[in-house]
Amino acid sequence: MFRSSNVAARVFERQILTPRPGASVNVVRQFYENMCPSYTIYDIDCPDHSFRKFTDDGQYLVSFSRNHQDLIIYRPTWLSFSCKEEDCDSHDLPPKAKKFDSFFTQICCVPLASTNEFICKDFFLYLENLQFGLFATSTAQSHDTPATEGAIHGVPSIEKITFYLVRLEDGMVLDEKAFCNDFVNLPHSMGAFLYEDLLCIVSLRYQIIHILQIRDSGNLVEVRNIGAFCREDDQLFLHSHAQCIGTVDKTKPDELSTQVANGIQHPQVTQGSSFLSGMKQRLLSFIFRKTWNEEADQTLRVQHLKKKFYFHFQDYVDLIIWKVSRSTDQHLAFFVVYNMETTEIVSFYQNSSEEMYSLFEQFCDHFHANSRSSFHANFISSHSNNIHALDQLCSIKTKASNASQFVKKMMTSLPYTCQSQSPSPYFDLSLFRYDEKLISATDRHRHASEHPIKFISRRQPNVLKFKIKPGPEAGGWDARPKRISSFLFHPFLPLALSVQQTLMQPTVLLPSPL
Repeated sequence: MFRSSNVAARVFERQILTPRPGASVNVVRQFYENMCPSYTIYDIDCPDHSFRKFTDDGQYLVSFSRNHQDLIIYRPTWLSFSCKEEDCDSHDLPPKAKKFDSFFTQICCVPLASTNEFICKDFFLYLENLQFGLFATSTAQSHDTPATEGAIHGVPSIEKITFYLVRLEDGMVLDEKAFCNDFVNLPHSMGAFLYEDLLCIVSLRYQIIHILQIRDSGNLVEVRNIGAFCREDDQLFLHSHAQCIGTVDKTKPDELSTQVANGIQHPQVTQGSSFLSGMKQRLLSFIFRKTWNEEADQTLRVQHLKKKFYFHFQDYVDLIIWKVSRSTDQHLAFFVVYNMETTEIVSFYQNSSEEMYSLFEQFCDHFHANSRSSFHANFISSHSNNIHALDQLCSIKTKASNASQFVKKMMTSLPYTCQSQSPSPYFDLSLFRYDEKLISATDRHRHASEHPIKFISRRQPNVLKFKIKPGPEAGGWDARPKRISSFLFHPFLPLALSVQQTLMQPTVLLPSPL
């Protein structure tokens, strides 16, 4: 829309021109080409905390104590310093700018973990409309736990996992939910997904999807468990069926039992039972019907079923829910689309499916399922809403030597981890281009780079807008120890934190304000 790069001219054009319908926010975001971080403060005097991220509304900065026992919440302070002279770039910030409390104000420090528990520093989900935060603590992981009925063999066990719902405004713990002798994949929030007020937690050990509702009052209310049972009355029906069988033949033991721990029911099926879980029953029925309908000829249908269904029947029975990135070369993986209202399997794809990849390429944003109330998160660049991101994907696809392996590699990112990308406009590929090997919107630690990370204008390809220098100010770099870095961008302010850390060394914080 804007014909000039001058900020005053852009403000005037915004007054007299009307953007296309639905494009007003994208037009406003173009002003960030004129508001870029332009100053880096090195080795800032900051508390030795593990900084997690900014909330998507920019109201809070979440961090944890180094002993992983306490939650510390900060509020960004803006604006802190100003310059009234013409050439402000030649002036240094005042000495007090090297202090962390010049940019952030501590709201509270909340002790979450007990003596034998630790806060998972990579787990955090945020309810923007209520300003609630979801955190997790756990005891140590055990691999030699004795086998338990209903538990999947080979999946480790954690004695206690606790999810805490915290009001970030004052740090009050509103509710908590504990899982005992279970396993939930906590790093990077892989084992949980939040959409609007519904929280989904995946128990890998017992193959149960726990769905909870987060009420405005701050309560975690269990809505439904999907796994052994799909409908709310399935368990009642099977118990009634078992009792009827028991009256006919009392010599046979009941086939269904239930293990209860801390109020959480883990339905069990004894070794002599022929029952599969409700989810597995529906999956096998779907695969059977799909295979049946693939062959119209009655004489060939039986052979087709033998080849496509019965030959792989035990492989389908042995499938487990596993929401975690893993090697696709050694493990057969599938994606299942399940309608939890109708309890029907909608689709079933192998991870090398071209049809699945086509859906991923065209409707990538649907796999993120951002909250409708999240204003900033709905403008994260992807290859289904940004032509530059699509060009990058097509370039990678063209260079791939094996199409099937390329599809499998792309599918390893699914299902997407909840709230795993920064909504900062500086990651908008319509505005800036940068080396995604060094930095990206995805929330991940990376090996620190010796060279500055450059953000170049998309409209003016040769114009450097700003750069982040993750190394020391003097330019010296100790090449022996390996350093890791993470970048925390504020969702709308021109402020970024570069957190540098050498293993077994204190954290170094490098804020880059405007």
